[in-house]
Amino acid sequence: MSQSPPADPPITFYRLQACPFCERVTRKLDEYDLDYRSRFVEPMHSERNVVKRISGKRTVPAIVDEETGVTMSESANIVAYLENTYGNGSEA
Repeated sequence: MSQSPPADPPITFYRLQACPFCERVTRKLDEYDLDYRSRFVEPMHSERNVVKRISGKRTVPAIVDEETGVTMSESANIVAYLENTYGNGSEA
């Protein structure tokens, strides 16, 4: 009997190494114990084409949530979205 491969996490998180805004989103994802896949992007803003394709901007952090169909950038917006969708809706 064969097992099916594990499903990809529903959330893809586009980020930079050592980015404080990305770390803010990471803490919130971890706080809610959400399964996500990290995609580290090019440090050079003009080369972040993968982020531009998914969100329309080259800024990080950015997330794609397959569960809800949401794609967004800007850490404050992402944190608020995660709180409202997966938390109790209030910042701790």
